[in-house]
Amino acid sequence: VQLQASGGGSVQAGGSLTLSCAASGFTLEDYTIGWFRQVPGKEREGVICVSAIGGSTYHTDSVKGRFTISRDNAKNTVYLQMNSLKPEDTAVYYCAARLYGRSCFFVRDYYTYWGQGTLVTVSS
Repeated sequence: VQLQASGGGSVQAGGSLTLSCAASGFTLEDYTIGWFRQVPGKEREGVICVSAIGGSTYHTDSVKGRFTISRDNAKNTVYLQMNSLKPEDTAVYYCAARLYGRSCFFVRDYYTYWGQGTLVTVSS
């Protein structure tokens, strides 16, 4: 059972990146997925999430209108589309998964599985 986050890189402010969260050993469609990010010296914060049941999404205010989360069940992958990136979006991004769930939360202990993180760097 493994989650693999990928797609990070360096981009200029205003640019876009798409992060992927791929699962092996389980079916992501059955899982609530959360994307978190962390800057050195700061707490890991929730960015956006989607519930397994109903597909409810929730995002932190700072990414409203810029970040979206989507599923490709055929590829067993969840995506984080990030547009209009800002330098303050620079962080290591993690995906996390929890079986089922009608809602999603930005609580680390809510999630069972975590990916290893992928670095996003946004330059001004």
